Amino acid sequence: MMKALVVTENGKAEVREVAIPQIGPEDVLIRVKACAICGSDVHGYDGTSGRRRPPIIMGHEAAGVIEKTGAAVRDFAKGDRVTFDSTEYCGACYYCKKGLINLCENRKVLGVSCAEYRRDGAMAEYIAVPQRILYRLPDAVSFEQAAMVEPLSIAVHAVGLSPVKLGDRAVVVGCGAIGLLLIQTLKAAGCSMIIAMDVDEQKLQTAGRMGAAYTVNTTKENAPDFVRALTEGRGADLSFEAVGLQATFDTALQCTRKGGGVVLVGNIAGSVTFPLQKAVVSQIALYTSCASAGEYDICLSLIASGQIDVDSLISATGPLEMGNELLARLHAGEPGLIKAELLP
Repeated sequence: MMKALVVTENGKAEVREVAIPQIGPEDVLIRVKACAICGSDVHGYDGTSGRRRPPIIMGHEAAGVIEKTGAAVRDFAKGDRVTFDSTEYCGACYYCKKGLINLCENRKVLGVSCAEYRRDGAMAEYIAVPQRILYRLPDAVSFEQAAMVEPLSIAVHAVGLSPVKLGDRAVVVGCGAIGLLLIQTLKAAGCSMIIAMDVDEQKLQTAGRMGAAYTVNTTKENAPDFVRALTEGRGADLSFEAVGLQATFDTALQCTRKGGGVVLVGNIAGSVTFPLQKAVVSQIALYTSCASAGEYDICLSLIASGQIDVDSLISATGPLEMGNELLARLHAGEPGLIKAELLP
């Protein structure tokens, strides 16, 4: 038996004794050392997403040590320090064979319980995962840092999909964890100016420390005018939307120059109204980015080299027994609390 943080009902999670997961020939059993709490876990915790139906063990941003390997596992061994993709992809479908593992026809996300499937996650002492989603940790990367690879991979994937070039000027709308990682990734990609936008002053201050040259509180300033004043009246080359609401989508589009691009990363709203004529007559390209597609090794290298700072985003840590408290604090929007990690 093992300890696990189980969401027993909407708004309540408790530590329970549950069976240790069984492994198949291609699987490994991992002793979890760190598991970060994603924003989607918070929405799952309160029931709003409909994708964490109780009872469920959540958690898909994690790292640990291999405890046991299946009979067919060859590239990994007991004692290896690893992290793993949040997506359990099949490796055999049309999309997987093209390298688009984030679009796998049989995709399951760890820690998700929805109408289509139930897959327990990593807010537990152990998790079993297939070897094909494993990544070995560099010596310079801690377990706590490795638990941040999954959110970083979302930022790296989005920037990689965009046509970003050296010297580009970019806008990032939304300074939550993904937005802050987008800022750092865009800086590493060679953007000469990054303008961060949010409604929270504390988040904007953090954005400045992460590499944003300018910050805009959209409740106090006209964001498009602010950007045009810094870009010879044109607008940003690229805008990254990291929230997923009508207002933030509108802001991203309005801040982008003719011939520029808007990259949609956030997806809170089910739909938004799209100003077709403005986009067409301005020839603005629209890019959508879903999760990540194998960028974990890149992310581990960026963290190990110090090009990306994830330590500054980890605001709180605690044992599984603190899980309900940390989820509640994140749900309440506690000021200064960006990412919390559980250390089973």
